Amino acid sequence: MGSSDTTVLVTVTGPDRPGVTSVLFAALSRHEVSLLDVEQVVIRGRLTLGVLLFCPNDPEALQEELEEAMTTVGVHVDVEIGADPVGRAGVSTHAVVVLGSPVTARAFSEISRNLAKQGANIDSIRGIADYPVTGLELLVTASNTGADADARLRTGLSEVAVLQNVDVAVERAGLARRAKRLIVFDVDSTLIQGEVIEMLAARAGVEEQVRAVTEAAMRGEIDFEESLHQRVATLAGLDASVIEEVSETIELTPGARTTIRTLRRLGFHCGVVSGGFRQVIEGLAHELELDFVQANTLEIVDGKLTGRVLGEIVDRKAKAVALRKFAAEAGIPMEQTVAVGDGANDIDMLNAAGLGIAFNAKPALREVADAALSHPFLDAVLFILGVTRNEVEAADAIDGMFRRVPLPGQ
Repeated sequence: MGSSDTTVLVTVTGPDRPGVTSVLFAALSRHEVSLLDVEQVVIRGRLTLGVLLFCPNDPEALQEELEEAMTTVGVHVDVEIGADPVGRAGVSTHAVVVLGSPVTARAFSEISRNLAKQGANIDSIRGIADYPVTGLELLVTASNTGADADARLRTGLSEVAVLQNVDVAVERAGLARRAKRLIVFDVDSTLIQGEVIEMLAARAGVEEQVRAVTEAAMRGEIDFEESLHQRVATLAGLDASVIEEVSETIELTPGARTTIRTLRRLGFHCGVVSGGFRQVIEGLAHELELDFVQANTLEIVDGKLTGRVLGEIVDRKAKAVALRKFAAEAGIPMEQTVAVGDGANDIDMLNAAGLGIAFNAKPALREVADAALSHPFLDAVLFILGVTRNEVEAADAIDGMFRRVPLPGQ
């Protein structure tokens, strides 16, 4: 560029309609400008288009022509001559996803205030979901880039999230965020609603007894393996046909099918790692076309449950081992894996994953997770991964599957 080139910032605002961009750039082309940066956003039919450029000749003449040209398409144009020529900033350091029902202005204000307090600048904001929750994605640049940067940012924002009743997830931005390729889900109270062993226990008349042990184990108060043995023992003598009966009553968590379907479209390997039972889960895994299943096996003799479990128990440590095994089989580095769970026995698995997501989880798991979701919709996992609701629904529409189930209260 010549030393006499003048930097000009052109900002166009008004109703979005065909022809606005072509009229703008036709006018610019007549002045032989060089483009430095272009950015456009459309919100509910309202256009904002910014162009940063070098003008080699007469910037005042350019301004006059632009004002006349843009009037013909019914939009407003501002022209700043001598704008700061600094180009785009570097790649943002973090992606912050805010989910709520709703996300209030107060909540967003507090999140912005906390980011500023931590020295993090918001580079861009976009809406990523309007159903079943509102989702906003902020790309930010943090001044703290040390080893503890993620933890500090996450801790500060999680405190705001609790006070403002929203979910906030923090991830490193850039290619690493979009490189995830394998995801595993816990089953009970994550992929499905409720606990399978409690459903079996209800058939045996010991539901309350089993539920108390389950809750203590999920809180981390008692060892999972011991709790499993205690609970399974209460099922001794139950007819094996009950397993199929329970399997037929299982209800998926809202958004589960959408989540798996979308992730498979993206090329993800999808699986489940469960402290529950293979005999119940395998049918569901086949239906969802999952790639991996790791779960416990109930012992059955002469058509009756014996009250024992066969083989090695899938406990807290075994869940992490299973995730590593799945990743190795798929040839995927651990940093490109995601784990989703709700209980204390998921802690090691979430810690091992590149991204650990606590889903309506007990405090013990929320404390160690990279992200915590508190709304009962599993497809919120997609938003944390940077997938937008529009992208999900566009893909579903192509396959003739698009629909929105009315939410409670609507």
